[in-house]
Amino acid sequence: MCGMMALTQAVEALHAEKVIAYPTEAVYGLGCDPQSESAVSAIWQLKQRPAAMGLILIAGEWQQLIPYMASLTAEQISRLRATWPGAMTWVVPAAPQVPLWLTGGRTTIALRCSAHADVRALCAAWGGALVSTSANLHGQLPCRRKDCVVDAFQDNPLFAGVVAGKLGDQAQPTPIKDLITDQWIRQT
Repeated sequence: MCGMMALTQAVEALHAEKVIAYPTEAVYGLGCDPQSESAVSAIWQLKQRPAAMGLILIAGEWQQLIPYMASLTAEQISRLRATWPGAMTWVVPAAPQVPLWLTGGRTTIALRCSAHADVRALCAAWGGALVSTSANLHGQLPCRRKDCVVDAFQDNPLFAGVVAGKLGDQAQPTPIKDLITDQWIRQT
């Protein structure tokens, strides 16, 4: 059975291009190094999810997300910063160097600067943003308990384990809004 991982173990697993699970604001997330195509591919395999869907990146500090964003206006940056750190995911224009495996071939990317203490600590220990997608098989409900994550993924060699911590107080996964169109993609 996959046990709880300390931050140092999680960072080692991320460097080894493994997938980890960690608590977020509402559900457990699966994460990996966003710059590793093989690690992101492992996420798709674990979730049995099509790669064309794109992924969310999560960070603990605003600066960790800047390399993934195209140039934004002062007003757009102000809108992001008004909700970050917090439980809000924004779809923004992707910087030209953002790999297609993160965007699903789109010109945008979904980003969140989290206020969740465990997420912030994990991103600080890792030194940057991480992939963040709900820890569940595609089409199933997101896991809100460690044993749900373990049951779903423990037998897969791509999965390293669950980072110790606890879920935040959100009842639903974070809302997602498009920064440019102002349209809601997911409301809670």
